[in-house]
Amino acid sequence: MSAAAAENYRGVWGKRIGFGLRPAILVIDFMKAYTTPNAALFAPGVIEAVARTPLLLDAAHRKGIPVVHTHILYRASDYLDGGVWLKKSPVMAALVPDSPLAEFCDGVEPAPGELVITKQYASAFFGTSLAPTLHSQGIDTVVLSGCSTSGCIRASAVDAVQHGFRTIVVRDCVGDRHEGPHEANLFDIDAKYGDVLSLDETLAHLRRLTP
Repeated sequence: MSAAAAENYRGVWGKRIGFGLRPAILVIDFMKAYTTPNAALFAPGVIEAVARTPLLLDAAHRKGIPVVHTHILYRASDYLDGGVWLKKSPVMAALVPDSPLAEFCDGVEPAPGELVITKQYASAFFGTSLAPTLHSQGIDTVVLSGCSTSGCIRASAVDAVQHGFRTIVVRDCVGDRHEGPHEANLFDIDAKYGDVLSLDETLAHLRRLTP
């Protein structure tokens, strides 16, 4: 984001909120549709985000931090559960059961016992049990990785803070199909909805936690 935009926001937006006492990692929609060249949803920035996320997951596993994964799936027979969103974004219709494009990306698949939330819309919270599940475990902070930055990451960040969670987005572990929307949405999330941190900053905090 330009220096002029940063100066315009300074002192008005961008307050740091920080971590709470009990974080959870949300891995949002790391599906092969976004990392398969020539697929309609292919987003080059997601490949780099997937490659970096195992470091985040390893840190979470070492500290006993809950990890929740989301993926998008529609009924292949009629896409009825896609509603108006599939009318606006029919490219999402590739995400149906048994499609190779709907599989989790290699290296960031759910580990045994980790919760997987199936969703049909952008936000990980909309129409799912995610918020009450996290609240029931005393989670007060959500750490977001996944894709895409301008879509499901942004929507989930907005809903996370609206559900009462401190929201952290790991800059190195989210990606998009184009740098412009990626950077613009990180700027806006950091200004209004949560803290955008580097992977190194996030790992430094997680390592300080008591398992």
